[in-house]
Amino acid sequence: MDQDLVSYAISEALQSGCEYAEARYQKTSDVTCLLRNGVAEPATMSDAEGIGVRVVYDGALAFGATNRLTRQEVKEIVERIVRRAKAASSSLKERVAFSQEQAHVEKWSSEESKKVEDVSVDSIIALLKDIDRGLQSPIAGVSFPNRMLFLGWSIDEKYYENSDGSKLQGRVPRAAYFCILTSVYDGRPRTVSVPAGYSQLGGSGGWEVIEKLNLSETIPAGAKEITAGIKATERPPTDEVMDVILGPNVASLTSHESCGHPGEADRILGREGAQAGESFLKSDKLGMQIGSPEAFVSDDPTIPHSMGFYKYDDEGVKARKRKLIDGGRFTEFLHNRATAKVFNINSNGSSRAVQFDREPIIRMANTFIEAGDWTFEEMLSDVRRGVYIKSFMEWNIDDKRLNQRYVGLEAYLIENGDLKEPLKDPVLEITTPKYWGSIDARAKDVEFLCGTCGKGDPMQGAPVFFGAPHVRLKGVRLGSR
Repeated sequence: MDQDLVSYAISEALQSGCEYAEARYQKTSDVTCLLRNGVAEPATMSDAEGIGVRVVYDGALAFGATNRLTRQEVKEIVERIVRRAKAASSSLKERVAFSQEQAHVEKWSSEESKKVEDVSVDSIIALLKDIDRGLQSPIAGVSFPNRMLFLGWSIDEKYYENSDGSKLQGRVPRAAYFCILTSVYDGRPRTVSVPAGYSQLGGSGGWEVIEKLNLSETIPAGAKEITAGIKATERPPTDEVMDVILGPNVASLTSHESCGHPGEADRILGREGAQAGESFLKSDKLGMQIGSPEAFVSDDPTIPHSMGFYKYDDEGVKARKRKLIDGGRFTEFLHNRATAKVFNINSNGSSRAVQFDREPIIRMANTFIEAGDWTFEEMLSDVRRGVYIKSFMEWNIDDKRLNQRYVGLEAYLIENGDLKEPLKDPVLEITTPKYWGSIDARAKDVEFLCGTCGKGDPMQGAPVFFGAPHVRLKGVRLGSR
């Protein structure tokens, strides 16, 4: 790692009159293998390595990066962004300032037993072929003629310094599985995924993360589960108000999309409006009642082996759990140091960059609905008439994260506490306040899925977890596609 060049960048920026400077060496490596209908495609391998520098000069923020790791190049990058900041400072209406934070000096990493870089492409392909063999024959009458299976790993290594005195070195390896399948039943094709909802399986750490998943058995078993939804012909009841139980697969996505994103302070302040959307929340709405007393949502980067794991963010702030919704109230937004200064608080360590040439911006890490006191069986037995949506196949939400729609894949009618016939394509279309306000029960069984959260310009796809237990909504209406 080029620690001397990082220190040199800070020194040059301060000598140029900047009131704040930070520099980050970052190397990202990844390998992805693809099996298409049992045939291996060429593996993709990539490496990106360089230094990103950010400065504040007279209230103007500027960022630049280079992959040419020489003192001359770093000096030129610093000179260039300082010139930009000086040019911009005279016309600023609002000046940027960072919150005061404690400096940290530490070397940290995700726990790993079997290094991902020691796993050969041949062994990854062999595992994909084992998985694929379990999908080649029809399962419960459903065939999967088109199968795209992805499996791979990545390593994110960083060395960060800032002018406040932080010096941090981090390493996070990750591994993940993903698939896209075309199912055919009774002549009807449908694009699906296992797990449902185009989610990934994996996490941070060594290759043991993948080995523990036992994918050769887990994926065919998951495919068998979703055949009930693929084969269903009965439409959901749409003319009555009822209780709806959402499985962790569905509820976890809602925590990310209708709580995490609108709670990002850069969206709330309008910075992300043109790139990734705005928020229905305003800066003076902290503490507003958004849901029922049963609504609890958190975001926690410190969960071991999670996809969104980190110990320090990319502004040198120590990571911690953030309670976003507590008892139905929005109690915390996600902040970087600049937005924290606007709100006159400390940053909660939510700033991340996915590569050296990307500016750190506010990101979720592992967003989830907290566990409750119910079991799924208790929740089910308490429903006289309703619908259980176990997994989803399609979703969308508006730019302000206010109106959302989820289409179920595996779903069942509930009558007097019993699961009845499978239902075809139930649609939950609901506003964010109505959704969180309808929650009246949460189970104990929190499950996590992996995902890639897109945000920023240029786009940054950040690795995340989203999670939830079974959740019950009281008194809602469903649609049908």
